[in-house]
Amino acid sequence: MKTLWCLLVAVVTIHGAFGVDRNNFKTCHQSGFCKRLRGFKPENSEYTLDVNSIIIDGNVLIAEVKTIDSESERRTVLWNYILKLSALEDNTYRVELNEKNPLYSRYVPQLALQRDPRPDGIKLVSKDNEKVVVINTQGQKVVIIAEPLKLEFYDKNGEVALVLNENAQLLVEPLRKKKEQYDDEEGNAVDGDEEGTWGENFKSHHDSKPRGNEAVSLDVSFPDADQVYGIPEHTDRFHLATTTSGDPYRLYNLDVFEYELDSRMAIYGAIPVLYAHGTKRTVGVFWHNSAETWVDVVNYGDSTVVSSLVNLVTGGQKHRIDTRFMSESGVLDLFVLLGDTPADVFRQYTTLTGVAPLPPRFSLAYHQSRWNYVDEADVRGVDDNFDAHDIPADVIWLDIEYTDRKMYFTWDSEKFRHPSEMVANLTAKGRKLVVIIDPHIKREPGYFYHEDATQNGYYVKDKDGKDYEGWCWPGSSSYPDFLNPVVHNYYASRYSFDKFPGTSKDVHIWNDMNEPSVFNGPEVTMPKDCRHYKQPEDGVEGIGSFWEHRHVHNEYGLFYIRGTHEGMLSRAPNYRPFILTRATFAGTQRYAAMWTGDNTAEWGFLAATVPMCISVAISGVSFCGSDVGGFFKNPDAELMTRWYQAGAFQPFFRAHSHIETKRREPWLFEPATTALLRDAVRKRYALLDFWYTLFFEHSRDGLPVMRPLFQQYPKEQATFTVDNQYLLGDKLLIRPVLEQGVTLVKVYLPGADTHTLWYDVDTYQAHQANGFITQEVNIAKTPVYQRGGSAVWRKERVRRSSALMLNDPYTLVLALDENNTSEGTLYIDDGETYNYKQKIYIYSKVKYTPEGITYTFIDENASYPTRSWVERIVIAGIKTPPKTAKLHQNEKQTALLMTLHKGNDVLVIRKPGASMAKPWKIVFSY
Repeated sequence: MKTLWCLLVAVVTIHGAFGVDRNNFKTCHQSGFCKRLRGFKPENSEYTLDVNSIIIDGNVLIAEVKTIDSESERRTVLWNYILKLSALEDNTYRVELNEKNPLYSRYVPQLALQRDPRPDGIKLVSKDNEKVVVINTQGQKVVIIAEPLKLEFYDKNGEVALVLNENAQLLVEPLRKKKEQYDDEEGNAVDGDEEGTWGENFKSHHDSKPRGNEAVSLDVSFPDADQVYGIPEHTDRFHLATTTSGDPYRLYNLDVFEYELDSRMAIYGAIPVLYAHGTKRTVGVFWHNSAETWVDVVNYGDSTVVSSLVNLVTGGQKHRIDTRFMSESGVLDLFVLLGDTPADVFRQYTTLTGVAPLPPRFSLAYHQSRWNYVDEADVRGVDDNFDAHDIPADVIWLDIEYTDRKMYFTWDSEKFRHPSEMVANLTAKGRKLVVIIDPHIKREPGYFYHEDATQNGYYVKDKDGKDYEGWCWPGSSSYPDFLNPVVHNYYASRYSFDKFPGTSKDVHIWNDMNEPSVFNGPEVTMPKDCRHYKQPEDGVEGIGSFWEHRHVHNEYGLFYIRGTHEGMLSRAPNYRPFILTRATFAGTQRYAAMWTGDNTAEWGFLAATVPMCISVAISGVSFCGSDVGGFFKNPDAELMTRWYQAGAFQPFFRAHSHIETKRREPWLFEPATTALLRDAVRKRYALLDFWYTLFFEHSRDGLPVMRPLFQQYPKEQATFTVDNQYLLGDKLLIRPVLEQGVTLVKVYLPGADTHTLWYDVDTYQAHQANGFITQEVNIAKTPVYQRGGSAVWRKERVRRSSALMLNDPYTLVLALDENNTSEGTLYIDDGETYNYKQKIYIYSKVKYTPEGITYTFIDENASYPTRSWVERIVIAGIKTPPKTAKLHQNEKQTALLMTLHKGNDVLVIRKPGASMAKPWKIVFSY
């Protein structure tokens, strides 16, 4: 949503007035552990595996690891660790390293994994004093080098695919007790440890660090890799840059006011999964850690990497990438995803962290928002104007001003006196309402949430064990400790209809500011030494009896949206909720959609929506979008038009803007621009069932909805760095116009080696894939191409909301490949309930061959009583049209009318009338 604009002068100085104030956010040099670990570059690792300690327990290899004093002739053991190597299903391994007897327990994220990973078998092949060899049931090999410790993971062809600790940057800082203080010569109390061990400062803030240093680090090398991707959320290119000339990529959920482009700075999200891709294979790693994390990248193929370094490390081979993860705390816990295709690793990651459940259909339609629609009359006027200007819309949003003085689960009694009636007026047209609920709670006497949280100890505590008090939209605020199951249950209960009057099943939720944002906190967030609930352990008191915020920071927003999700399910158990979140972490996709935060109405921010959303999509979160038009500033007509056209082909499609921007509903522009915005929205609605099918299939196979080109064309090197276009499933290629004033754009059409055809969806003109083409564009044109060999279902009767289109007829577009065939899928259900779990749905396949068209059910045991039917079939690329066509359904045969458009080889079958509720076929004769 937004950061403070004009609430308090003190907070404005924190955020700055013109763009991001970098002074408010740490560099690696200012982050104590990053500075310390980045400088840790020994020639050889001090970690050694005790081969004689190895045991195999089920799917886990367990062994002792020691750190050896390299300067000691007697090889003095400094610390003892336990290494676990687990073989998991789907060619995945887990590597864990922790102290053998830690002083305190270390935090492991509680919510990122959707369940305990499913085991695979592991077999010890051989061992000697130098190395150990194991394989999983698929025969993929892992070699553990004993001294210095190194792990090599091999692909199915027996080649090294990934190496851990090749560059000796493994480090797990052992937990220690603070030394006794003594006075120095000047009488100052010191503890004898290095600076920053037991506390560090940033600006006016002091972090007490009661456990001292507890960082973890590991380097991961990728032989034969050309590019690496992932670790969102950042604003630079989709393929990650070499970081030797600046800071590493930072993963730390932060409310960065007016964030900037082309930056490796942290912003709202932190998903620590990284993929490496080359022509030989794709592999990945998931760094299972929720603390502040920095990631270094060295791509030896980059021009920024000096040739001497390439020769030194790789012997002149540029197809190699080294990375390094550094986290402030936690267990060293890494999942290795052995691929070997992009689709394999993306699925392996979602097998661990989950998929987006099937969303309600309305959520894939158009959303209208701003900060703020001021009252019920304003909402009614916006709603009516969509109808008056013939623009479909499904959702109207309310920002923080709808509440009673920023107190959540309340309504402003003057501006929103009749919320139930307001909601009913919307739902009568098939529309929904979304309202915002943020995690900060106003410290207001008499406010039920604050009173309950204070009396029952529900708030996060400060370093002294008192309720933490920060500053956010309501002014003085405190933050519920969602790690506490009691607090989780209390928060979820607030969504019940009796506790949140005015809401219904058609009111959905926006969770913002959940990094958490604290206007007067260090880096505009919660101090790291704040205390969170920890499950009690026998005999554990003091420092070990709570988690610090530093341990859980990136997971805090996930705990919050999990509570929202559970609360919405409890209020209406058979209805699918929609939730939007700003903060993201691994596993967010199981509960909410996300958007790219407080962007700016500038062309660069429009362009950034593509790599940002592709990056989170391959990191599990397919349901991504941006504030269409830009949150800050005022877009001109051209930028607004291009943003609507781009947003119409991104998963989450919402217009939103700052409270001080001009009103910019589509009808407030010149009529010609309004017509273009209307056209963009209508294009979205025509493809709603296509989107809905993509999300259904994602919920089954875990693959991204919005895909990078290299996912489908992994051997085609030119695709590796394309990030201004993308695929929707494997059927549509989207190249939004992201540049100002252009009449020509370059479009890359992949698949030359397979003779792929791409059809312009506006003209049905076929293009043979052969790399880049130049596409003419006017202000109305968005380059979109349908892949030859695919089938796409559309609904051309666009109404004012998606609910009113549920039983409307379909148009089927068949784009033929070089073999004159095509096929596709379609999913149909009621769009809002969980009845599909009782097999009340249709999941079908349509297939075209020169002999005819068949429509069959993939899931034959499922059915749904749809009233939809087929009103038109368009066959593009047809070379030899049939003379006759007959529909066969329900034991009846019906002759069909056809029209041939010779100029573009398109055959149209008019009004076949086939019901979508039962299988059918059309038979051709020649």
